[in-house]
Amino acid sequence: MRRTVLIDAPSNLGLRPPAPGTVPGCYKLPGALRDQGLLTRISAQEGGVVVPPRYDRGEWREGDGAFNAAALAAYTTRLADRVERHVRAGDLPVVLGGDCSVQLGAALGLRRAGRYGLAALDASADFRHPGNSGRIGAAAGEAVALCTGRGQRDLTDLEGLRPYVRDEDVRLVGLRDGDPDRAELSELKIPSVSVGELRSWGVDDVTHGLLAALETHALDGFWVHLDADVLDPSVMPAVDCPEPDGLSAGELREVLRPLVRSPRCAGLDVTIYDPDLDPAGTGAALLADLLESALAPH
Repeated sequence: MRRTVLIDAPSNLGLRPPAPGTVPGCYKLPGALRDQGLLTRISAQEGGVVVPPRYDRGEWREGDGAFNAAALAAYTTRLADRVERHVRAGDLPVVLGGDCSVQLGAALGLRRAGRYGLAALDASADFRHPGNSGRIGAAAGEAVALCTGRGQRDLTDLEGLRPYVRDEDVRLVGLRDGDPDRAELSELKIPSVSVGELRSWGVDDVTHGLLAALETHALDGFWVHLDADVLDPSVMPAVDCPEPDGLSAGELREVLRPLVRSPRCAGLDVTIYDPDLDPAGTGAALLADLLESALAPH
């Protein structure tokens, strides 16, 4: 049995400030989940913390590209080192973000090791890039685009390894019906499944299709990205941009569990939950329950 290794990646470098003079609170996600006893509940080994640089947008202005870019590039490389080491050792790293830009570190680490796919469970495609938007800045909203090589070279081509994930190796699940990026995704042949489609087609059938695509011999494995905003705000309101009509906890559980239990799953990251927006800690408790259900030895 593989060792599960819990790694903290408390970076908020890829999000806009929630208010002037403040910083996004998602960097507190690892601490909140650890307070739920997650390390013990999933029988994980301690993987330590990849400490991020200070959040400082400096003199950044709209039109300057992604803010915190130099800090993000440095952090991506360091997180990639940690992920790569554990994947090569045969471990299952579970990365507690942070915002969605931590995907870059996982993707770069895996790209060094081979060809890996990405299963992103997310309310939005995170596919903003210069070809479709004039509002580039927050790398969290650009993470999948950056991972597939779209965007500024100092983030998309680290170590000359662009793209970290090929278009055909990406699968997106949980997008809201009517997501504006779906037309472009379809043109690029990047498969996506909306919440409505998931319910219409059936969770089991969608999950089986995901595994069939991601367990192909063309891939060395795949990574799972879990953004807390894939859940409906009625059960997970503590995210930066809650979107209505999301997945129920039960639906997410039934998608997540077979993905992370696949022997071809290389690891998982969890992002965007903001403890500052959840003083009672109910969101942390829910995420810990979901992760225990998916990852606890069985």
